[in-house]
Amino acid sequence: MTGPTTPAALVTGGAGGLGRAFARRLAARGYGVVIADRDADGAAEVATEVGGTPVTADVSRPEQTVAAVRAALDAYGRLDVVALNAGIGSGLAATDPLDLEAYRRVVGVNQDAVVYGVDAALPHLRGAGGRIVVTASLAGLVPMPADPLYSLTKTAVVGYVRALGQPLADLGVTITALCPGFADTAILGPLREPLAGMGMPLMTPDEVGDAFLAVLDGGRPGEAWFVQPGRDPEPYGFRGVPGPRGPAAGAGVPA
Repeated sequence: MTGPTTPAALVTGGAGGLGRAFARRLAARGYGVVIADRDADGAAEVATEVGGTPVTADVSRPEQTVAAVRAALDAYGRLDVVALNAGIGSGLAATDPLDLEAYRRVVGVNQDAVVYGVDAALPHLRGAGGRIVVTASLAGLVPMPADPLYSLTKTAVVGYVRALGQPLADLGVTITALCPGFADTAILGPLREPLAGMGMPLMTPDEVGDAFLAVLDGGRPGEAWFVQPGRDPEPYGFRGVPGPRGPAAGAGVPA
C-alpha cells in the first residue's frame, strides 16, 4: 500500500483503450491508480502494467461504484482525480425497434454511472482541489444518427457536467467533460468499416489520452472539451440561448 501522500486516481472503464491510456498517464505522473472495470482480467492487466489496484465493478450499479471509490481510499488513503470513463454503444440503429434491455444498458453505463460516480466520489474530493473528468463524446455536442441512443446519453452527460460546474467549483472540485470524436477503440464495433470506407480519420487512444491530460491541467468548471484529429483540444463554445421578450423580460425569468 502506498502512503496517503501519494495522489490517487480512479479510472472507470479502465480496461478499455481510453481507460488504459488515461491510467498510463496518471501513473506516469505519480498517481496511484485504481482500475475499475467489469472485465476483471482486463482490469488486472492494466493495474499490473501501471502498478495500480484493480477492482471488478459494474458502475451502472451504484453500490459497485461506491465500492470502487472505497478501494481507492483503502489503497491510497485519499482520492484526487476521478475519470468517469466507462461507456458502450447501444447496438441499435435509428429505425430499429426498441430493445428495452439494450436501452437500459446503454443508459445505465453511459449516463447513470456518471451520476453514481459523482455522488460516490464528491464527499472525498470536496474542498481538496479534486478533479472529475467525464468521458462524454462528440456525439454529446452534435447528433450521431448512427446510434441515437448513444447520442442521447452523451448529450445528457454534457448537460449534467455543465450544470454541475459552478456548484462543484464552490466546493473546491472541478468537473469537466472530454468529448472525443471517433477513436480506434472497441466501442466503434460495426462502425469501424463504414468509417474507413468514408476515409474518416480515427484517433488513437494515446491521442485522446493526451487530451485527457490537457483537460486535467486546464479544464475549467463545467467545460466540455472537443477532441478531433489534427486539432488541439479545447473547450467547445456553446451559444447562449436568447433571453425572454415582453413582460417576462422584467419578471425575473432567467436569461
